[in-house]
This record gives sequence, C-alpha cells and structure tokens, in this order.
Amino acid sequence: MKSDNFIERSIVGMLTFLKDGIISEECALRKGFLQSLDPRVKIISFLLFILQVLMTGNIQSLAVLYAFSLFLAVVSRIKLGLFLRRTWIFIPLFSLFIALPAIFGPGEALLAWNIFGIKLVITRQGLDTAVIFIMRVITCVSFVVLLNLTTKHFELLKVLRIFRIPQIFITILGMCYRYIYLFIGIIQNKYLAIKSRIGSGVKYQQGQEMVAWNIVSLWERSTNLTEEVYKAMLSRGYQGESVAWNDFKIRIRDYLWLLAVVIIIWTI
Repeated sequence: MKSDNFIERSIVGMLTFLKDGIISEECALRKGFLQSLDPRVKIISFLLFILQVLMTGNIQSLAVLYAFSLFLAVVSRIKLGLFLRRTWIFIPLFSLFIALPAIFGPGEALLAWNIFGIKLVITRQGLDTAVIFIMRVITCVSFVVLLNLTTKHFELLKVLRIFRIPQIFITILGMCYRYIYLFIGIIQNKYLAIKSRIGSGVKYQQGQEMVAWNIVSLWERSTNLTEEVYKAMLSRGYQGESVAWNDFKIRIRDYLWLLAVVIIIWTI
C-alpha cells in the first residue's frame, strides 16, 4: 500500500510540476513592474543581463546581478518561494554536480584528506571556478524564468516573429506549448481511470500490456487531433503564416528601464 501511494504521489507530483512549469499566465496577468513593460524591451534588457552574466568572471558582480533578479521578482509580485523553486531545480542542481570536480583543480590548497589511499585536495582557484560557474547558471536561469513568468505566452511568440525568427519555428513552439498541457491532462485522466477500474492488484505482465496499449491509444489520438487541427486551420484561411496583431507600444517607462539596464551593466 505504501509503495502504491509512493508511485501515485510521484506521478501526480511530476505531472503537477510540469503543468505549473508550462502554464504561468497567472503571474503574467498580475500588475507588477515587469508585467507593465513592453515585451520587446523586456526581452532586449534580459538578453543584455544574460550576456553580462556570461562575460562576468567576478563573484561579487554575479551576486549583485542575482540579487537584482530577486528584487525584480519581488517588485513584479512573484512569490519568492515559487521563484526559488523554479530556479533552483534541475538545471542549477545539475550544474552543481558538473562543477564539483573543478574544486579539486590545481592551485592553492584549502582542504586535503586521504580516502582509501587517494589524496583529495580542494584548492582556492578550483573553488572559485566552481562558484562562478554555478552563479552564472543560477543567475541566467533566474532571468529566463522571470521573463517566462512575467510575459504572456502569445506575446513572447509575437516578439519572436517581430525579431524575424522563422515562422515554422514559432508555429511548432506554440503548438508544443499548448499540446503538452493537453496531453498531461490526458495522462492524468487515464491513470485515474485505470486505478478506478482495476485498483492496485495488477500483475507485472498485465501492467506492461496496459502501458503499451495506452501508448498506442495516445499516439493515435494525437495523430487524429493533429489532422483535425490542421483542417480547422485551413478552413479559417491558414496559408503557412500565422497572422498576429501587433499592438505593442513603447512608452517613456520602457525607455527609462532600458537606460537603467545600461547603467547597471556599465557600473557592474
């Protein structure tokens, strides 16, 4: 029973996390600072911040930029708990494991010990390199997550089209965004249906057959849905180019924000 509960919690928790990671319209609709900026100006400013992070090799400067990203999250009415969960899971933790071997690089020794006859030495230069790498990753991820949380999905796609990104790329990205959420709901419903009809008393071979049939069913369903959506697009006049109304307006606030970004980058 405990094992079944663990599996159920794992599946539901994973699907909920994916759904929360994809759908961020609630934060984008709040009346915060970043939400009030023009999406084009916002993307340009965040690209400047990310480039500055990648070119900066100073730990203090990276710490200032990361603290500034936290400040932007607060003034944009994003809960710090939600923001930290989004920025410290997966990529930063993965980068931590990548950076661990660097702390044993050549340089001035800080700590040393023997394990099974192998001498391990943590050096000051190696530790600085690892910290800089991790700080770069977490700061870049923080700015990207801020952009995603404070900008509506269709606005991001429109900005990409304004910047001359190929239309086919934007169309595929938009459809993937929508259908991932749809398929997550289908998986949840199928799991609930199987559990309500069969329960937990399923043998290993029966479980394999059920998973195989559900994969086939989901594949057929997605194929049919793709055909129906494409026919619906053709019936509404689609000719390979998605037309979106561009109602972006750059205001004085946006110019002041760009000026502030340039000053911050220049002084760091």
